[in-house]
Amino acid sequence: MPELSHRRRFLVLAICCMSLLIVSLDVTVLNVALPSMQRDLHASTSGLQWTIDAYTLVLASLLMLAGSTADRIGRKRVFMTGLVVFTAGSVLCSLAPNLDTLIVFRMIQAVGGSMLNPVAMSIITNTFTDPRERARAIGVWGAVVGVSMAAGPLVGGLLVQSVGWRSIFWINLPVGLAALLLTLRFVPESRAPKARRPDPVGQILVIALFGALTYAIIQAPDLGFTAVLPFAVLAVAALIGLVLYEPRRAEPLIDLRFFRSAPFSGATVIAVSAFAALGGFLFLSTLYLQNVRGLNALHAGLWMLPMAAPTILCAPLSGRLVGNRGPRLPLLIAGTAMTVSALLFAGFEAETSNTTLFVGYVLFGIGFGFVNAPITNTAVSGMPRAQAGVAAAVASTSRQLGQTLGVAVVGAVLAAGVDASRYKDTFVEAARPGWWILVACGASVLVLGALTSGRWARRTAERTASELESAEVREVVGAGAADRG
Repeated sequence: MPELSHRRRFLVLAICCMSLLIVSLDVTVLNVALPSMQRDLHASTSGLQWTIDAYTLVLASLLMLAGSTADRIGRKRVFMTGLVVFTAGSVLCSLAPNLDTLIVFRMIQAVGGSMLNPVAMSIITNTFTDPRERARAIGVWGAVVGVSMAAGPLVGGLLVQSVGWRSIFWINLPVGLAALLLTLRFVPESRAPKARRPDPVGQILVIALFGALTYAIIQAPDLGFTAVLPFAVLAVAALIGLVLYEPRRAEPLIDLRFFRSAPFSGATVIAVSAFAALGGFLFLSTLYLQNVRGLNALHAGLWMLPMAAPTILCAPLSGRLVGNRGPRLPLLIAGTAMTVSALLFAGFEAETSNTTLFVGYVLFGIGFGFVNAPITNTAVSGMPRAQAGVAAAVASTSRQLGQTLGVAVVGAVLAAGVDASRYKDTFVEAARPGWWILVACGASVLVLGALTSGRWARRTAERTASELESAEVREVVGAGAADRG
């Protein structure tokens, strides 16, 4: 891809951020609408979980396929296809007549969404080649998540309160169409120098792993452990299959060699932990504010501002810190803030007091604001640019898998503990184990951030990058020799 001017590079960044905005807004807006959807569609707690997890599950399952496909056939082409499918899926969601249909349409939406974020990050990585400029661009990218967290609850609350929950899907239409037209005009096409072949077996194993695991967790409170045991066994078998099968392929869906890099492995687990905390946090907070405190959707959205505003402010600061000093400090700040926030709810019932509720939300916003840039930067830095799409897709998959598991696990714990006949009286106590799970997620970010950002970790990253580049050169040379022969 030819070198672009400074203005053109940041225009490409803005277009890519538009795709992130609609995908991120979709999650935060939907959370505020959950109680209204529950009443209108007569949904159970597990039904609400599926409206979120059907989307994140499909997204997580297809992100790596989308990333490698974009590297192979063209990032711009896949990105534009994703915008079309996502926007069409949003329109279908707004027309869904019942819960089951809504879940199906959310899955269609997710197929389009899987072609957006990892491909957009790959476009950014190949557009911003200077490491410091790339880190700042990723900081802007992270700030968009904060904007969606701030705007999502407010916009969602306003729309739900004045028009109804179906209108939350309408906002994707103008943004999606604008992003599509701008991409067509201004984003250059790019692809990896050497096309990677599809890996259908690996893709099936990933879908089986994520789908079976999520189903087992969500349905366990309703169906019982015995009924979901076969799905748990299927998930374990799929994981073993991936570990045994993928290293045997010359061009695997998941290149397990990436995980020899301690920073990359750390970033993957940190992403799962941080976004599990986000998914669980939003799920518990939304249900508490509307179903227990009795706030309407708009007022509940306003209560989310103390969490969203610090995310907006801290995300670009985190990007600058990563560019100037590396990922260690942002990860330590993120892990500490998220752990203390969840601890306030788990140990001190922060939701029962306006002051502690406000402090808990602010701390979580700070933590989440600092965590995104180091995850993304660590995932793509040091990897060969030809595999930028796959590396970015692994990071994005980890985020979506984390959010899926956060909603599934915390929702299952809540469903098992809450008494439907005494919902308001039993909610806080039933949610307490869920908050302790979020404490563990924050502690994981803190500990892994410290362990995987030191000198030893950097040496493993350098060694892994060197091995990958050497293997890549050998493959190219071998292919050239075969062509000459």
